[in-house]
Order: sequence, then structure tokens, then C-alpha cells
Amino acid sequence: MARTCYPTDLTDRERAIIAPLVPPPKLGGRPCRWPRREMLDGIFYILHTGCQWRLLPHDFPPWQTVYHYFRLWRLDGTPEAIHTRLREQLRRQLGREPTPSAAILDSQSVKTAEKGRSR
Repeated sequence: MARTCYPTDLTDRERAIIAPLVPPPKLGGRPCRWPRREMLDGIFYILHTGCQWRLLPHDFPPWQTVYHYFRLWRLDGTPEAIHTRLREQLRRQLGREPTPSAAILDSQSVKTAEKGRSR
């Protein structure tokens, strides 16, 4: 049975960009019951809506499973790899170098309630 399509679901084109960065299933053990795409769609739903894990709609895999993969991938750096790939691709499309060569940092002095006395 096909599930409801949500606005946060990946398109085929988006999926093709990030699919190589998502770790494959481990060899041995129990086979995966849910496709990686369903896991990603569930994670993006949570990130976009900001709802609690337990409120993930029933159209997605069980929330515990989606959270498990989110946690595994977060620990191994998968979200950062996806972010880096997308940032570099966008910079190339804009005719810029894939990685920034400079950064601008701005700081502001912190105001204190003290009048310059030492304690």
C-alpha cells in the first residue's frame, strides 16, 4: 500500500544526490524491513515540522526505527556529509569555489552591570 506523499518527502532527483552518502545496510543479521528512502523521509518530516518523534505519522516506519537511524547517522557524520555535498553543489552552480576561502566573523562586547570594579 502506497503511503500519503508529504511536502517534506524527497524527490527522485534529491534522493539521487544524497543516496551515495547514506550508509548501506550492514551485512549479516536481520534484513532491513524499511527502505532507506522511507527513513530519510521520516527524518526530514521531523526536522521540518519540529514535532516529537512519537508524533511521527503512521504512514512512516515506526518512530523508534526512524529515530534509531537518525541517531546512527548523526553519530557517523552522515548529516554533515549531506550538508557539505549540497553546499558545494550550490556554490558550483553559482560559479563560486566549492569551499569558501574566507570568513567574516563579527563579535560584540558583552555589557556588564559592574562599573569597572574588581571583585
